[in-house]
Amino acid sequence: MKVTAIGADISINDVSCSCSLVKNIENDIHKLLDLGAYKAALTNITGDDVVISAFVPDDKLESVNSGIIDILKKNAESIGDIDGISDTPDKAGEGISYAEAKVRQDRYPDAVIIAFDTYGGEEIVGKVADSVIKAAKGMDDVNDIGGGGVNGTLKIPGVGYVSNQTDDPVVVATIDNIESVGTVAGAMVGAAIGNQHVHLVRRGTPSYVIPRGIIMSVTAYMNGNVMDLAVPLSERMRISGSVNL
Repeated sequence: MKVTAIGADISINDVSCSCSLVKNIENDIHKLLDLGAYKAALTNITGDDVVISAFVPDDKLESVNSGIIDILKKNAESIGDIDGISDTPDKAGEGISYAEAKVRQDRYPDAVIIAFDTYGGEEIVGKVADSVIKAAKGMDDVNDIGGGGVNGTLKIPGVGYVSNQTDDPVVVATIDNIESVGTVAGAMVGAAIGNQHVHLVRRGTPSYVIPRGIIMSVTAYMNGNVMDLAVPLSERMRISGSVNL
């Protein structure tokens, strides 16, 4: 089994996602279960970007990924990142963000998903995402980690190709022990906000940052249940001035 996460800017504006957009996407999530997903949800809402994630058997990965794109296309207020997807590498443009990671078969599927939205921070967000990945690698109870910035052209199973112009990365880490979710998420968040211009926000918060800026959301995706970790982590880590309460 794997967890797959696809992020896209399909909002009509550059700052936020409307309530109707969020509701319409959530109403269509059940279609992914019909395609074979074990669990699926709208996990992250970050500025004007949304991330749909699913726990999926390996042999259903392509069909579920394709189904996620269909949901994004159907509900898009603006075609945005969907337009950057191509059937061939040479025509790939700025497109959707993608992450996948393996899940142990003998455990309840748990994952930490971090999503970014950039406002003049396109040149540095890849480095920030890479620091998040490095923070999680090698930690106890981290099974696998995927996503991050795009180097060259990326082939997304069941979807197509996107180019390295894709600038709002998603990172996903699968966790073997639920008690380690907070530890791993804290390390990932700490690595990100240690960079300049990075702000941690609650899921669904519009962007209120002065460019050059990057906002990030962090969710725990535990057996299909979505938990926003921004507030508890900010309180525990004593982060001030970032989380929109």
